[in-house]
Amino acid sequence: MAANREDFEAMPQAACPMSVGEVDLFAPGAQEHWYDSYKLLQAEEPVLRLPGQGYEPGSDAFVLTKYEDIRKVVRDPDLFPSRVGPGASGTSKIHDEIFEDEGFGEVVTARERLRPDIETHKLHRETLTEPWVGASGALQHREMITAHANRLMDNWIDRGEVEFVTEFAAPLPQAVISTILGFPLEDMPMTKKWEEAQVRRFVYGFGPKSQMEDPDEEDNARALVAFNRYIQEQIDEKRRNPKDDMITFLTQVEYQGKPLADGDIISVVSGMHIGGNETTQYALTSEAMLLAQHPEIVEELRADRSKVRFFVEEALRLYAPTQGLSGRMVARDTEIRGVKIPAGSLLHLRWAAANRDPELCEAPDEIRLDRKSPGKHLTFSIRPRGCPGAGLSRLEQNIAVDVMLDRIDELKLATAKNDFKHQPGIMLGLYELHLEFTKAREAVPA
Repeated sequence: MAANREDFEAMPQAACPMSVGEVDLFAPGAQEHWYDSYKLLQAEEPVLRLPGQGYEPGSDAFVLTKYEDIRKVVRDPDLFPSRVGPGASGTSKIHDEIFEDEGFGEVVTARERLRPDIETHKLHRETLTEPWVGASGALQHREMITAHANRLMDNWIDRGEVEFVTEFAAPLPQAVISTILGFPLEDMPMTKKWEEAQVRRFVYGFGPKSQMEDPDEEDNARALVAFNRYIQEQIDEKRRNPKDDMITFLTQVEYQGKPLADGDIISVVSGMHIGGNETTQYALTSEAMLLAQHPEIVEELRADRSKVRFFVEEALRLYAPTQGLSGRMVARDTEIRGVKIPAGSLLHLRWAAANRDPELCEAPDEIRLDRKSPGKHLTFSIRPRGCPGAGLSRLEQNIAVDVMLDRIDELKLATAKNDFKHQPGIMLGLYELHLEFTKAREAVPA
């Protein structure tokens, strides 16, 4: 499998499937036709068996695309537990072995040690992450997020055009999560490379397990070892010179009656770093695209800013940043929609398909700001194991849209510059988004 964009695009690209038998969600090029594939699967094969693609030899994987099926799986962690063991945290055996050899074995085992079940998962979230990135905890960052958004926009607001991904959608969440964690902003070019290493398997990995070739696994793991060392340096510095940031907090907080080990802190920080960057970047890009495509919605939002949050939720539903994940196993033989699923099977939950399930809402392919339950989508999964940083991501998106409405007029897609190509993998991310606009007459000062 390709390990970079150039190699990937040199491979034969999948065409839009015309029948369910032609659907391969993980084939090169399939990302350009995912939503066509979802319609076929939901209509004809909502529980899709992938022979031999489970984690255990001879076991299968199953792709779920219907809203109610996925919701039931997520709500039943006894029958459908998260995977444990080597590579359980979305890594690989090679990755884990290299971490252990380099002295970061505690990082590998942190999840199983800190939150092995639903009760400790809830405690972990409430104690360690919600004070900083939960729905309430994130509110303390409103001014900081707004300042970062305006600072980035200052760089291009007078040009009348912007490549939105590299000049806003990517650097905004990176600056925000770096500030929250306590990473120096001048280190962002370096931490950006580690962020890319964190998500590489989810972009260029193969199949429902996001597997990479062994040499790529080793190279990537060694890059992440360097990131672990960087985080360790930050931990040591915060112990010497405490600051008002999340890493300092993690060095001081007690969890289950005792301080966190450094490996535990590295695990939490690493998870916050990847979670705080990629998904918000893709969401911001989709929202900017929708605003450029729908001037009538822009006017509706300008007339009533209280609708911005409904717009954000609709964008998250329509274009889920993480299209699907393979994080659930089957504990006992079971059956979904008449399909027998043996114990030990892997489940790949396709959030994005569920979000456009005709049984979820009327006209699921349309953006509507008057839906009765705008946040009912599965983009951030749902509790008991929902995304811990959903509150922060939502806040960033709402602020970014507000800032765009304040400072930009006549937003449109740039002529003859967009090919709308998406990266492969399991996340919906445009490589580029070129926009044109006029500067608002009464711009908000940075």
